Amino acid sequence: MQSSKFRIAAYGVVWDSQGRILLAKASASAPNPGWWYLPGGGVEHGENPRDAVVREFGEETGLSVEVERARDAWSWVTETGIHNNAVIFDVRITGGQLRPEVGGTTEEAVWVFPEEIRDDPVTPFVAGVLGWGEPGSKVMHKEQQSPRPTPPRKARRGRKRRGQRFGAYALTTDDSGRILLARISEGYPGGGCWHLPGGGVDFGEQPRDAVVREITEETGQDAEIVELMDVTSFRHRRAIGPKGYPLDWHGVRAIFRAHVSHPSKARVVETAGGSTSESRWWDPDEVSDLRQSAALSDALRIAGDIVT
Repeated sequence: MQSSKFRIAAYGVVWDSQGRILLAKASASAPNPGWWYLPGGGVEHGENPRDAVVREFGEETGLSVEVERARDAWSWVTETGIHNNAVIFDVRITGGQLRPEVGGTTEEAVWVFPEEIRDDPVTPFVAGVLGWGEPGSKVMHKEQQSPRPTPPRKARRGRKRRGQRFGAYALTTDDSGRILLARISEGYPGGGCWHLPGGGVDFGEQPRDAVVREITEETGQDAEIVELMDVTSFRHRRAIGPKGYPLDWHGVRAIFRAHVSHPSKARVVETAGGSTSESRWWDPDEVSDLRQSAALSDALRIAGDIVT
């Protein structure tokens, strides 16, 4: 279960015809006053990140937006020890009137040319979008954000605990178009299903690094990330926690496309007792007959003719 040291957030990117980007400036009531950031904020429990960025964008700028695509997924550990898993979306403005967040943490919401804020403090996600370095780079300003409330350690009577997790997975192919899959071990949710290689993003880890690591552990392959395909969200209100207690579970998955240039026979190399029982390469026309996990079905639907 993801703790208060982890936070899932969604941010929106939009440019105007003059080459200006819409940014918000943190007010004195924010943890990082005077800093520029992308409009957006925390994903609530059970909320789809797409809905979160539309809601937060409206609250902070007064504008209505539609999500066009998932641009990327980045992580950042703040000076206060909060690991932010952030989904960055390209959005389109559909209405509203630009204004700062009334009584909130935004003192300005304005269109700016990147060169105008070059010497100002910015979050790593702003710097990443502007091409000033990747999140986690030492050249970036550090972001400080309010920690997500800590889930209760003990559930109240008649009330389930809640868990939230951000994971990174990949639809992985080789030069011949084969698809690399891992099978979920029995005893785990989805046991017996064929699944995308991937898993949870560790503290301080970038999503792209996490999925490369997981591919190696679950299949023994060295993969390169090609692009972020999409981000999906699911909620299981009647999940069972690791110690057998009822759990209201919310998962957010970043689904990447990956490629293996020098494939070998797939094999599980992670430590004994892991959630992967076997892995192998499949021809695309064989995959439809497999017992698929929801993540694999989503990835195949998103990919369309990429894997056919």
